[in-house]
Amino acid sequence: MRTRILPKMLNSEVEQYLQRNDIIIVPVGTVEMHGGFPLDSETTISEAYALKMAEACDGLVLTGLPYFYAGATASGRGTVQVSIKEGINYLTAVAKSLLRQGFKRQIYISFHGPAHMTCSPMVRDFYDETGVPILYMDLTMQMFKTVKDLFKSMDSFHAITVGAYKMLNRIEDVPLTTEYAHTEPQTCSKFDDIFGLAYQSAAIGYYFGDPKDHMSTTAIPNEEVREELAKEGISIIEQMVERMNLPHVVEQMKDLQQYNKEVEERCPWVPSAFNKRK
Repeated sequence: MRTRILPKMLNSEVEQYLQRNDIIIVPVGTVEMHGGFPLDSETTISEAYALKMAEACDGLVLTGLPYFYAGATASGRGTVQVSIKEGINYLTAVAKSLLRQGFKRQIYISFHGPAHMTCSPMVRDFYDETGVPILYMDLTMQMFKTVKDLFKSMDSFHAITVGAYKMLNRIEDVPLTTEYAHTEPQTCSKFDDIFGLAYQSAAIGYYFGDPKDHMSTTAIPNEEVREELAKEGISIIEQMVERMNLPHVVEQMKDLQQYNKEVEERCPWVPSAFNKRK
């Protein structure tokens, strides 16, 4: 294929693809303060993963979704903060369009911790309303689940960021800086006991009190260090996608659709069956 990124394709190319498959990967991003990295870091990471995932399962990628709930980083004046409810509604509209277009197997991904508060409610409500099961994959969860053994240190986490920019031919966007390399505790760390009572920022409302609170960043003093980090990061991304076994995931999605149909026939009162009859 000339490209797997849907916005870069011709309409005729999309229609040709839909004659043989129905998979689309949707990276959900943020624009937020991110230490020594650009504001769109977590959007870029998700898009880099999405491309590798699409290659693994013969899917397409819908890019251009960077503005969603950022969370505690709203204290940074570069952060674009969209409410969770607004994000759910917008993403639902995108999902409905994709379904009408013919993408029955939709996979939403994000490397942003709080993204589950937007994506998980959307995919569950979408199924009840349409009867089509779409999937959310939390990349931070997958990272600790599938490639934990590849992490030499926290620098490996930052390497993923640099690697993603390299994969998207944007490595020059990663500045050479040592300013954000520090080990200072977060100003809000005294509240960690209550922050940890739910998953990833979902327990209670707060904002970071200092720009250093979000994403202390490994020192990148020169281009050589940047390239080494990119090399390590690309390796981690590729191995993680391989271990995630996307061909199995998309096959499971197809099988689940049949399973759900059988459940709906036995239980016609479930929302997905009821709403389809209306």
